[in-house]
Amino acid sequence: MSDTYSVAEAQSQLPGLIKRVEGGEPVHIRRRDRTVAVLVSRSRMEAIVETMELLANPKAMLAIATHRKRREKLLPLSALDD
Repeated sequence: MSDTYSVAEAQSQLPGLIKRVEGGEPVHIRRRDRTVAVLVSRSRMEAIVETMELLANPKAMLAIATHRKRREKLLPLSALDD
């Protein structure tokens, strides 16, 4: 579970928070009892972006849907680049 810090707390504890998110734990930053930012590791953000790219790729989504229906023809990932 992630922790929540005020902006001032996050500023004063930034090095420790960075170590925490590198370990896979997101950190929420709040201002006036409202979360305004989430600190995540680079690897987690890259995974999120990769997922978004796959979801935006019609060929990838078709391949996933076909696989789920068990009618798939297995191809290398490079086949999606056409």
